[in-house]
Amino acid sequence: MIRTLVRSAFQTGCLSVASEGLIRQVLEMKGYQPSDLEALNALNEALNSGQIQREARCKNAMALIA
Repeated sequence: MIRTLVRSAFQTGCLSVASEGLIRQVLEMKGYQPSDLEALNALNEALNSGQIQREARCKNAMALIA
C-alpha cells in the first residue's frame, strides 16, 4: 500500500494529505513490508530535496500561478 501511495506522489510531484494519513495508518498498524520502508525512504529524500511537495504547498503554489 505504501509503495502505491509513494508511486503516486512521484507521478504527480505532490504528496496529498490523504496519502500522508494513509501512510501513517499503515505504519501505526505495522501493516507494511521492508519494500514499503524503502519506498518511504525514497519519498522522504524527495520531499527533503523539493522533488515532491506536500499538498498544502502545492495548493499554495497553484494559487500564486492563478
